[in-house]
Amino acid sequence: MKIYTYSEARQKLSEVLDTARTEEVLIKRRGGETFAVMYKKLPKSPFDVPGVNTSATTQDILDAIRESRSSIPEKEQDR
Repeated sequence: MKIYTYSEARQKLSEVLDTARTEEVLIKRRGGETFAVMYKKLPKSPFDVPGVNTSATTQDILDAIRESRSSIPEKEQDR
């Protein structure tokens, strides 16, 4: 665990963040308050998916959508 004073942390912010990637970092203020800095890796978006190579054309996709919509009973389409 690495401990910085508030002033040190301000002057060496890049170092503080690099250190936080591998170990716990504490920043102490003059009044006695202590803050923890930790590295957090955010999960990828569920919409971040790799592309798919296909020979389908735009018209093929539109035809498939129209066909799938025509097979849905009218009551379900109105929802």
